[in-house]
Amino acid sequence: MSANVEYRKQTRTAVIAGLGAYVPDRAVKNDEVAERLGVTTDWIRDRTGIEQRFVLEPDGATSDLAVEAGRRALESCGNPDVDFLVLATCTPDHPFPATAPAVAARLGLRGIAAFDLNAACSGFVYALSVSAGLLATGTYRTGLVIGADAISTILDESDKITSPIFGDGAGAVVVRAGGHDEQGSVTAQLMGSDGDLLDIMKTPAGGSRQRSIGVPTDNDHSYFTMAGRSVYKHAIARMTGAATAVLDEMGWSVDDVDWLVAHQANRRILTATAEAIGIPAEKAVINVDKVANTSAASIPLAFVDAVTAGTFTPGDKVLLAAFGGGATWAAAALTWPELSLTEPAD
Repeated sequence: MSANVEYRKQTRTAVIAGLGAYVPDRAVKNDEVAERLGVTTDWIRDRTGIEQRFVLEPDGATSDLAVEAGRRALESCGNPDVDFLVLATCTPDHPFPATAPAVAARLGLRGIAAFDLNAACSGFVYALSVSAGLLATGTYRTGLVIGADAISTILDESDKITSPIFGDGAGAVVVRAGGHDEQGSVTAQLMGSDGDLLDIMKTPAGGSRQRSIGVPTDNDHSYFTMAGRSVYKHAIARMTGAATAVLDEMGWSVDDVDWLVAHQANRRILTATAEAIGIPAEKAVINVDKVANTSAASIPLAFVDAVTAGTFTPGDKVLLAAFGGGATWAAAALTWPELSLTEPAD
């Protein structure tokens, strides 16, 4: 075990105490997407491993997803007093202000610290790491971490690269200050970025750079774009590197890992990442077939599916890994706690 872990064992960290998730009611099957794109359902399934995705109704927003997931997480652990809320999202309700304060207010958490964090698909692991730092200070005792995205709102439905892959959803965990030796503790984290990869995933319009030009932007620039082959290559490399670094930090071998929960980008990326790390495919939690790629919501949604299926056992060693736009990447190690759920994710 490294000196850093020995030091951390003397400090506080985030301990997961509650869990909840939510997806919209509307399920969009592959046949609907295939008809729209002029492809077959096999074409979608073979490239992505996805069978369906859930999509907001026209009057919905990211905050609606976040509020419901947050409510379920709070109820799952008895509605504790919360000192802060971190909302990981790349699809806020508005460019300004942040969405987190509105989510906190709707949950009855007025007056607490609340802020957005945008690390795209890495957002939940980033937010979990930030919450561990906040709790380690001793200033805060309990927090609510939510990953929520409504990617359907920025998709070009005629784009064969992005349209089949993404869905909407939210997942949340309640975290409290605790020791590194407790079940549920987040015992190591790593975050990274490379802004030179900015263009591999991007929504060009809507920010200060586009607005400062002073020229109306083509509507197509408001849609999310992705360079699929580059994302595939960098996602596997960066998640593998981050996960391996966290394993080294913890002194864990790949045999010590009970479960890998990686960002649910698509099945090919998930299985290739597990193989590159050296973790058997059967130890990789995969639910992308059920909910598609939900960006910052994907890891907590996978948590809920694993708990519902009885996959996780308290004390299991769980390795997290994610890659997203920015480019960003992150990994974390935790031991799974004893948790109950109030309602299923779907």
